[in-house]
Formats: sequence, C-alpha cells, structure tokens
Amino acid sequence: MANFIDEFMGTYGSKVSKNLSKTLGVKKGILKQIIPQIAPLILGGLKKQKDNHGGDARVDHILNKYGSSDVLNDLAGLFRSKAGDSNPDPGLGGLLGNSGQQASEALAKKFNIDTGTITKLIPMLAPVILGALTKKRDSGSGSGGIGALLDQDGDGSVLDDVAGFLINSMGKGSRKSGGGLGGALGGLLGGLLGKKR
Repeated sequence: MANFIDEFMGTYGSKVSKNLSKTLGVKKGILKQIIPQIAPLILGGLKKQKDNHGGDARVDHILNKYGSSDVLNDLAGLFRSKAGDSNPDPGLGGLLGNSGQQASEALAKKFNIDTGTITKLIPMLAPVILGALTKKRDSGSGSGGIGALLDQDGDGSVLDDVAGFLINSMGKGSRKSGGGLGGALGGLLGGLLGKKR
C-alpha cells in the first residue's frame, strides 16, 4: 500500500499540498506529511468494503460513484467547494465510520492543528485519492489490480500494511502516554479493518 502512496505523492503530492495550503491556510510542508497518513485510512476503508460487501465489484461501484479522475484536473475548484461545506463528514459516509473523527483528533494533536481543519481535510482529500485509484484502474490496472493494491502483501488483510505504515511514519517521538500516537492509530486501524484472520 505504501507503494501507491509513494506514487500518489510523487505524481500529485506537491500540487495537492499547494492547493490545500491555499484553501485551508496550513503550511504546504505540514500537509505533505499529513496526506500520506490519511491516505491509508481511505484505502483501508475500501479494503473493508471489498472484503465484506462484494469484492472487486464493490470497489468498482465506489470508484464509479465517487472516484471521478476529472477532479485531478481541477484541484483548486474541488477544494474550494469542499471547504465551503458547513458539516464535513470525516467518516466519509460510513467508509471510515467513527474512525474518521478519531483520526482527525489524533492527527490534529500530532501536528498541532485545529481538529476542525483535519475534519475538513479528510473529505477534501478522499475524492483525490479515489480519483487517482480510478485513473490507475482505467489506465490498465483493472479491477483486479486495484484489489491487489488494496491488499499489497497478499495475505487477505491490509491491517499490517496500513498500521505498519502509520506507526513507522508517526510513532517516532510519539511514545508518551500509552504508546503514543502510533500505537493509538494502530488500535484505531484495528477497529476499522477488523482483526486479521
């Protein structure tokens, strides 16, 4: 999964961070650190949908409904529109559930940013992640390729992929009170994705 995130950041990271910075008033450098830590939550939510609600066809349905690659061509317009939402949903309509709000609070604490800003950031970023996945699918990866991407290590669970990525990237210097933020997010992801079979 980290490979997709690396690819995403290499292709879109600078432009996404720049436009988010203008819209939210957060420094571009901080956003470049936050984006790769929100993306695994969105991918993990998709993986859970895939496993529990219809396999690759379910992922296709979500991408077809919410993952237009056209958004990649007008990030400024997308972010302006989303920033105006008076009731942003960090749970992404059930894709993340309560974990979206928990992630908002944890990331806000980690980066010393207002929780409301992160709450807006998750639904602003989700269409871009889904749009990039749709573009990847339509450019040749196909539904099976996206399904394999969501379970990169091939063992039927992305819990280790996502939790490991987050803990490795966030756990450094965050060991205060009960294992720190990395451990907290690892537990959050356990609840989101379910226990590994």
